[in-house]
Order: sequence, then structure tokens, then C-alpha cells
Amino acid sequence: MIPQLLIITGLSGSGMSSAMNVFEDLGYFCVDNLPVQLIPSFVHLFERKEFGVTRAALGVNIREGEFLSGFPQIYAQLRANGDLETTVLFMEASDAALQRRYSETRRPHPLGEGRVLESITEERKKLDSIRALADVVVDTSDHNVHTLRAWLKNRFAPESTEKQTEITVVSFGFKYGVPLDADLLFDVRFLPNPYFVPELREMSGNDQPVIEYLEKSDEARETTKRFCDLLDYLMPMYQREGKSYVTVGIGCTGGKHRSVALANALSQHLNRQGFHARVTHRDVKK
Repeated sequence: MIPQLLIITGLSGSGMSSAMNVFEDLGYFCVDNLPVQLIPSFVHLFERKEFGVTRAALGVNIREGEFLSGFPQIYAQLRANGDLETTVLFMEASDAALQRRYSETRRPHPLGEGRVLESITEERKKLDSIRALADVVVDTSDHNVHTLRAWLKNRFAPESTEKQTEITVVSFGFKYGVPLDADLLFDVRFLPNPYFVPELREMSGNDQPVIEYLEKSDEARETTKRFCDLLDYLMPMYQREGKSYVTVGIGCTGGKHRSVALANALSQHLNRQGFHARVTHRDVKK
């Protein structure tokens, strides 16, 4: 078995620390904030078989002073090492998502204490050349800790090639933007809107009265059936192509009623058909 080295890098606030926790749980030997100059020394651990290190994950970010100037050369050396499989995972997120995370945590951006957006823009430009080297790029804008964990486990767990395609059905509101990582997008704004029924307005598509309201609509029932038929047709082909992760976005205006109810219905149908599906409601509480 060829030893595997995973280098995790990307934009500050994109979830690199959470990713390191996932890889630690997956059995990787993990080291965070390792100086770039020490990476070659670290690689020697693979040559010392008595240590038993066959999979390792290194976290390197812009806080490490020599990262931008020294990493490309180190990366070229690692690539030239035929006894080591090296993968670079680059993590990023939208400006809005990063700003929100810094606001919630109240942590300063590593590039300075000025306006957060300016620091994010500066860091994004500085990391362009590093991003170009990446083997895998993941946008975490619409991920929470749990969905990011599922994505990483599906992509990097040793047994991932034997696992089924992981399907995530995401309900969302178009007024808040579409999910950036969606492979399939369905718009259900044409269906009857429970928002305009006073007794249903404060409920969501998780509530039985809203579900029953939609089930009375011929259009809603037929739409659900046709979406299910399409997914039944597409998912085996995604699996055949080896796609490990598929995200299906279901959108209505606010992401609270119609999209939630249909996302639940599609997820339940997929699981009944033997697929591995989970559902998440991005905007239901907004």
C-alpha cells in the first residue's frame, strides 16, 4: 500500500479545523499548522515503518510565514516522490459565508484587524496560486459541521470506493441564493404556497398541516412523482460513474414550506429505493 499524505489548506474560516477533526477520526495521523520547511522531515515518518504511519493529514494555512513562497517547491518535491501519494485539499467559501462566520466567532482575520471583507479578498488573491495546485476543492458555504463531515468521510474514508453514493437533499429559498454545491436544482415556486394561508404561515414543510395542504394539490402530487422518477433514473448512473456525493437542491421562495415538504418526500423515497439519502433544510428557520 502506497502511503498517503493529505495536505489541507484554504481560506481562513472555511472549516479547515473541522476537517482536521474528521481526518483524525478516520485514522489519519494529523498535524496542524506545520511549518512548510518541516514537511520533508515529516515525510520521513513514512520511511520509518516502525512508526506504522501510512496515512497522514497536514494542516497548512496563511498564518505560516513561509507558506506562500515555500509551498509550491515543496509540493513539486512531494509529487516527484513515487513512493508517496500526495493530495492537496483546498477549502473555500463565499465572502458572505466567511463574513458571517467571523461575525459569529468574533475572531480577527489573520491578515489584519481592518474590515473583514478586505482581508478575505486579500487572502483569496494571495492563495490563488495554491488553489491552482489543489487536487480537490470544496466550497463549504452551505455546509454545516455535520454535512461537511459526511462529505469528507465519503470522499476520503479508506472504504469510500465501496460505499454507495451519498445523496443530500437540500431545501432552500431562492431569496437567499441557490446552494453553490448543488448537482441538481429543482424549482417548486409554481406550487400552491402555504405562506398565503394564515393558519399555515408560521408553520413549515415539516408540519403535518402543511404536508396535507400540498398533498391535496394535483400539481404537488404529480411534481413529487415526476421528481422521484427522474432521481430513480439518474442516481444509478451517478453511481456507475463513481460519483461519491450528489446534492439535490429543492427551492421555493423562502425555503420554509414547499421546498421543505418536497425535500422530505424525495429523501424518504430515495431511502425506500435503497439509496443512501439525507435531508437538510438550509433556510427553514430564516
